Amino acid sequence: QLQASGGGLVPAGGSLRLSCAASGRTGSGFVTAWFRRALGKGLEFVAAITWSGGKTDYGASVKGRFTVSRDNGKNMVYLQMSSLKPEDTAVYHCAADVSYSERIFRNAESYDSWGQGTLVTVSS
Repeated sequence: QLQASGGGLVPAGGSLRLSCAASGRTGSGFVTAWFRRALGKGLEFVAAITWSGGKTDYGASVKGRFTVSRDNGKNMVYLQMSSLKPEDTAVYHCAADVSYSERIFRNAESYDSWGQGTLVTVSS
């Protein structure tokens, strides 16, 4: 099970760090991704990280501004968001792909376990 937290209201240009806590069996490891859904829009891939942390991937709209990391000892994945824009306003979800530990997919259908989202609001 996954639980995202850390959302809130932040001014444009500000920073925020989201956390994703994993509980239960982790098996041989899994890829963790962040997706977001803005009001009235579809689910968008934001970032992902492999179990080892050796590979990361970012959506084009956040590349260079967001950084994904993980601490497997704490069963945590983080999304550090900087230079936030009003268009980053969305509900952010973390998700796990238990089929792969070192291969990243950007499509939401690849992810088996989803946590409740956390709302990020960026004011202009």
